[in-house]
Amino acid sequence: MAGLILVYTGNGKGKTTAAIGLSVRALGHNQTVGFLQFMKGSKNYGEVKIASVLPNFTLVQSGQESFVSYENPDPVDIRMAQEGYELAKQWFKEDKFDLIVLDEILVAVAFKLISVAQVLDLVRQKPSRLNLVLTGRYAAPEIMEIADTVTEMTEKRHAYNQGVEAKAGMEF
Repeated sequence: MAGLILVYTGNGKGKTTAAIGLSVRALGHNQTVGFLQFMKGSKNYGEVKIASVLPNFTLVQSGQESFVSYENPDPVDIRMAQEGYELAKQWFKEDKFDLIVLDEILVAVAFKLISVAQVLDLVRQKPSRLNLVLTGRYAAPEIMEIADTVTEMTEKRHAYNQGVEAKAGMEF
């Protein structure tokens, strides 16, 4: 059976959370999951903390703990994103996962850490049976065009904008 390409994008909350939920669903069916986070390096995320105890779940971060500058990304951010891209290519070649999530790769493209052409090339290398999820704001039209499913998260209201601080287990 051919694998699907899913895009979770938009300015609303829930893209990574939806990808984690899909990963848990896949694990429940005894599938293997590779979860590669671009532009994230903090070990304080709940998914990072739980990853080591989830069987068949591999989580790798390819980013610094600090935020990336849109106008002037640090060369380290570019290098780390490119390393993540190379790891994704390696995972595709190894063909050991049933589901791969490339979390925040769409933001990495928008910040010019990775090109749209690289992502399209990567998708062309996808093993046919592999399910692939691409997450992040600012999805390029060319990437949305090749996806089987595109979900756009739309923010209607967010507690943070009302002065509520980020909560462990909810925001990170």
